[in-house]
Amino acid sequence: MSNTPAGDAVVLLDVSDRIATITLNRPASRNALSSEVLRLLPQVMQEADRRDDVDVVILTGADPAFCAGLDLKELGSTAGNLGGTGADGSPNASGVRGPFPAMAKPLIGAINGVAITGGFELALNCDFLVASEHAKFGDTHSRVGVMPGWGLTVLLPQAIGVRRAREMSFTGNFMLADEALQWGLVNHVVPHDELMPFTRKLATDIIGNEQAGVRQIRSTYGEITAERPGWEIESRDGRAWRTAMFDPEQVAARRAAIQARGRQQ
Repeated sequence: MSNTPAGDAVVLLDVSDRIATITLNRPASRNALSSEVLRLLPQVMQEADRRDDVDVVILTGADPAFCAGLDLKELGSTAGNLGGTGADGSPNASGVRGPFPAMAKPLIGAINGVAITGGFELALNCDFLVASEHAKFGDTHSRVGVMPGWGLTVLLPQAIGVRRAREMSFTGNFMLADEALQWGLVNHVVPHDELMPFTRKLATDIIGNEQAGVRQIRSTYGEITAERPGWEIESRDGRAWRTAMFDPEQVAARRAAIQARGRQQ
């Protein structure tokens, strides 16, 4: 077993039984994506992907949340300039769209709690999702006054259909785990205490197959569903929005309102 980095780091990596578990580890901030997380997460994912003792990667969060999105408290004054992370719609530091580096190995999202806005986009960029009964999903971009940059406008309609995706994005309302299962956003909903054992069992099922074949099929799925023109449109509109409409001075107030409304739901 390997644990990298240290247990108090904001991104944890644990490797056992050919499974790499990556944990966002800022529970007091609901695992919001600080600049440090945005720097470390791709590094840890790349390490897991290149390790010879890893066949499957699981991404989760330290309870009680999966990820509350960008840490607007920290990034509020600079959220319009997120170059290198891909959050501004441009290719990220590894040259691909989205929050993750280029990876060959399957990536399962184990959604243990709220996945909101940028955190929702992290989930959508996983190959598939397993949700705790406590999971909750929300696209609050329109509440904050920012545009998606990690492919939400492409990936969410792929998962649940364009009309349901529009409803989520226009209203900012939250989707509970059972509804996410009904709509096809997640593959399974399990009791909270069973989330990691269940997800690891699925990972073990993948590991039992021929790995070169698994990775080729994953790559083929990726090519078929890439919808590159959609990603380009999202990036274009995001750039225009940031130039004309983005107001960092309102970020803190909007963030507080989102948190209050989320608690009521």
